[in-house]
Amino acid sequence: MTRLLLVDDDAQLRAGMSAYLRRVGLEVFEAGSCAEGRQLQAAESPDLTIVDYDLPDGTAFDVLQSMREREASDSAIVLTGVGTIELAVQAIKSGAEHFLTKPVDFESLLLLIERTVAAQRQRRQHTASKLAARAAPDPFLGTSPRIQELRELATAVLGSDAPVLIQGETGSGKGVLARWLHDHGQRSEEPFIDLNCAGLSQELLASELFGHVRGAFTGAVSNKPGLIELANKGTLFLDEIGDLDPLVQPKLLKVLEERTFRRVGDVALRSSDVRVLGATHRNLAALVQTGRFREDLRFRINTLTLDIPPLRERAADIGEIARTLLAGMGKAASSAARSGVETDASRIEISEDALAVLRGYPWPGNLRELRNVLERALLFRKGSVIDRKALHFDRGLEPDLAVGAAPRTLDEAERQHIDDTLRRLGGRVDEAAKVLGISRSALYAKLKKLGLGPSAG
Repeated sequence: MTRLLLVDDDAQLRAGMSAYLRRVGLEVFEAGSCAEGRQLQAAESPDLTIVDYDLPDGTAFDVLQSMREREASDSAIVLTGVGTIELAVQAIKSGAEHFLTKPVDFESLLLLIERTVAAQRQRRQHTASKLAARAAPDPFLGTSPRIQELRELATAVLGSDAPVLIQGETGSGKGVLARWLHDHGQRSEEPFIDLNCAGLSQELLASELFGHVRGAFTGAVSNKPGLIELANKGTLFLDEIGDLDPLVQPKLLKVLEERTFRRVGDVALRSSDVRVLGATHRNLAALVQTGRFREDLRFRINTLTLDIPPLRERAADIGEIARTLLAGMGKAASSAARSGVETDASRIEISEDALAVLRGYPWPGNLRELRNVLERALLFRKGSVIDRKALHFDRGLEPDLAVGAAPRTLDEAERQHIDDTLRRLGGRVDEAAKVLGISRSALYAKLKKLGLGPSAG
């Protein structure tokens, strides 16, 4: 809900304006002076301040000055009974978004509020996006042929605005790659907006993507721009696009083909110049066959396709990845309990026997699981070295940690892991596929390749 501060010494005007703005769903705070306004700004952090120019203890510029001193990110609209060009210019230079003369038409004011808050939200997202870009991890750590091939393909698509489909198992780094494509592409100075499509109802998904107008449905008390609108000129990343509701899919196809859309409940056609990146761990071709995904949307979204290899297929990269992850974890909070001295995680070493275990594990959760295992290892290590005894995996999925155990091939490790998972789940392939983070068809293919049966026993 938008939080608004109204500062005006005209109690009657303030009451009428506040009542109207509350009716349309805004949260309104009221003040009758500069001092009260500054106090409420500090206490409530409103999204927008509407302030009358002439106040009993100063002017709107005093309130604007207070906002600058606090380095507030909220916006302001200045009202005045007698407007001049000079005053308007001074107000804008002082930090106001808009300058209006009284009397104020409430409906016009509401439209201006919505536009101002939407622009403010977009600025904040852009700032957050830039900060995230500076700390973004490298999606191409390692020297294995698979990851180098991915780097070459990803670099080749940077100059294009065509949609990209990123495929990979759960936890393999699809979001990291999407972020890299934006940060190194032609739209890097524009917004990067992301949405996970999994588990969202058709109504919520449509509202999030396309926005809605006031009164479109119960609870739509004000106009709301959608993510497609906010991502204009930038990138929209749709994670788990395979879970996109079938009723929303044709609307997304229209965005991809015509760059146009309608807010929910609106008849006006809007446009947005946005590059769409999609990601999924599902087999879209199989979803098309079952009628859960439109074939024309699949062809449109996978104009360019990037496949992220699972971690188990590039075991040679695990050492570099593990050291990089540790360096980015900062200080290990639990080390004080061990030694009484905080230790920088970037100084922690990994023993060769621990690396051997990490390289032999099948990593059903990929990079995300590796990070979790390393975070646990920081808790259980002794001293500044992570050895194999400090490694703790999910219950039931531990690799063979016996000292002197014979090394296994990746196929052998994968076969054992799939066999163990099927045993624990009573041979139920659908459930095993979910646990392993792969599609049912992919699991059947692995069962055939590895000589396992669905009821392995």
